Amino acid sequence: MPALHSPGQTTCRGHIQDPASQRLTWSKPPLNVLVIRKIRDETLLEPFKELCRFLVEEKHLMVYVEKKVVDDGSLMSDESFSAICNQLCTFREGYDDISDCIDLIICLGGDGTLLYASSLFQGSVPPVMAFHLGSLGFLTPFKFESFKTEVDKVFEGNAAIILRSRLKVKVVKGMFQRNEQLFTTQENGVVPHNHINNEAGKITLQLQVLNEVVVDRGPSSYLSNVDLYLDGRLITSVQGDGVIVSTPTGSTAYAAAAGASMIHPNVPAIMVTPICPHSLSFRPIVVPAGVELMITLSPDARNTAWVSFDGRKRQEIQHGDSIKITTSCFPVPSICCHDLVYDWFDSLAQCLHWNVRKKQTRLTDASDSSETEN
Repeated sequence: MPALHSPGQTTCRGHIQDPASQRLTWSKPPLNVLVIRKIRDETLLEPFKELCRFLVEEKHLMVYVEKKVVDDGSLMSDESFSAICNQLCTFREGYDDISDCIDLIICLGGDGTLLYASSLFQGSVPPVMAFHLGSLGFLTPFKFESFKTEVDKVFEGNAAIILRSRLKVKVVKGMFQRNEQLFTTQENGVVPHNHINNEAGKITLQLQVLNEVVVDRGPSSYLSNVDLYLDGRLITSVQGDGVIVSTPTGSTAYAAAAGASMIHPNVPAIMVTPICPHSLSFRPIVVPAGVELMITLSPDARNTAWVSFDGRKRQEIQHGDSIKITTSCFPVPSICCHDLVYDWFDSLAQCLHWNVRKKQTRLTDASDSSETEN
């Protein structure tokens, strides 16, 4: 793992950062590079070969790639690349742990490649350099046409970085017993306590999530009905298609499609966005980074709920289960092409066409045009 100099690094509770202080410097040159390539995209075959040749032959680095990338039939049939291919180190997701030996990550593809790279590192994440070779490219600021120059600049150090915060998520099964710890019987029925202290239950999944945690109704035709707690206190119940808990990075993904505001990745925050809520007044909210959110099924929910993490590991949530979410202490250091402010607004304009409209004609031009017609 490389040494990073970043006085403005985000803490678990969050604090005001000086964007100019977020710089990448190397205590020693990087030696091991992980290359993530979008699978099943033949257009990325040549860029992948070019990059690997450059890193192995010119930079003399140890290059790690997924085994299924090397096993690609199109790659194996290229005899001119076989010498490079034999020098690549391979790994298999879920079987081989490479988290302690990588100095730099280079992604080739769309935003999904960066999300996937993040999932491989459940602790500290090496700096990530992402090239835009996919369909959207909101998180991939670099153009591949000048990859040698850009990689050399990063190796020289002193590059700007965005510390993209992640969510630490726990799925706890059997945390509550119905009508015991979580529920109190009143005249008007069973209602939840407004404060939860019970720490029982079994943690069945623990993940670091870069974009969002999505809780939805799954295949059921009924509205989902889940309770939302903040630092142990009941905040509200969510009735609708579900709820999205996202990082600032994820605010431009599913949350934006659900009507949320877009938050710059440097802002320490967590966003909660309802999906098609059955309430006209339920608006997305932003809470401070570091608080703990907890989501459980409401006592009177007619059906179970389903949860997914950055679109992966989808599973069912039943009564008595809970999802705990807070800010991770391990952000993703994403290397900027220009700087952390310009890159983000450029992505808004180029990828999401933010504030793109036909401009009004100047008043003098309109007057001149009117006089000419007369």
